[in-house]
Amino acid sequence: MSSAPDTKELEFALKVRRALDENAANLPVSAVDKLAAARRTALARKKPEAVTAPALAPVFAHAGMPVPAGAPRRVSPLRRLLRVWPLVALVLGVAAVAYWEDVQRAAELADIDAAMLSDDLPLNAYLDHGFNAYLSRAR
Repeated sequence: MSSAPDTKELEFALKVRRALDENAANLPVSAVDKLAAARRTALARKKPEAVTAPALAPVFAHAGMPVPAGAPRRVSPLRRLLRVWPLVALVLGVAAVAYWEDVQRAAELADIDAAMLSDDLPLNAYLDHGFNAYLSRAR
């Protein structure tokens, strides 16, 4: 949790940064060169940071404060549902189309069987390939 001294320190740091930013253009060139050289030296001497695994502890943020980069984000169940519903709709749509095509194919086969059984022609006529071609042109 944050306390009042931490808030005061943050406000002071922001004021100092603002003052330094405003007066940076007024520095003499020699001072800027010395600061740049000191920065390069400090960066060269800097020890590499140890690589650590991200902590999976809950992180509390105050209103208006940015969430730290390594903090895990909690996703609500409603948001998870909103992410999954297009996939569910796609699967249901494909299943519905497959079922409809299966029903249509079964209806076509039933019509053909009914026509064959109710016709006066003998079954040998349907085994003739020329007769099948005639039937397909007649429709």
